[in-house]
Amino acid sequence: MRLMARESGRKLIASNKKARHDYHIEDVFEAGLVLTGTEVKSLRAGRASLVDGFALIKDGEVWLQNVHIPEYTEGSWTNHEPRRPRKLLLHRREILRLIGKTRESGLTLVPLSLYFRDGRAKVELALARGKKAYDKRQALAERHATREMARALGRRAKGYDE
Repeated sequence: MRLMARESGRKLIASNKKARHDYHIEDVFEAGLVLTGTEVKSLRAGRASLVDGFALIKDGEVWLQNVHIPEYTEGSWTNHEPRRPRKLLLHRREILRLIGKTRESGLTLVPLSLYFRDGRAKVELALARGKKAYDKRQALAERHATREMARALGRRAKGYDE
């Protein structure tokens, strides 16, 4: 019998870039996922989308909604439903803290990234507050200004601007 090496480190599957644009991130949690076999195989193939994903707290449990994990191509009748709700694994005190925070004004749970850590599927959940349109424009303007400053400093260091 041949033993396989245990997987270690972090392997990113999907990230939600839109979440950082649409929300102010207040706190970040790491949660495990309850998955079926074909979902794990599909994730190992590097296929998933977090775009419309969010998390809900129902009956003291946290559920990941609207995250798209496509059907496994080699799967048979055992294949999973792509957008089914998936249970998240968190410590009781973390769940209680999240319940308290989400009952507060306008906070929501948004998935930031989906990855494997030491062979186990994990999701990075953010406690976030929605941004207004002017906040988004301001953030874009700040990012543009810092990029321009970096370019100008680079040109100056190379001796182009004198």
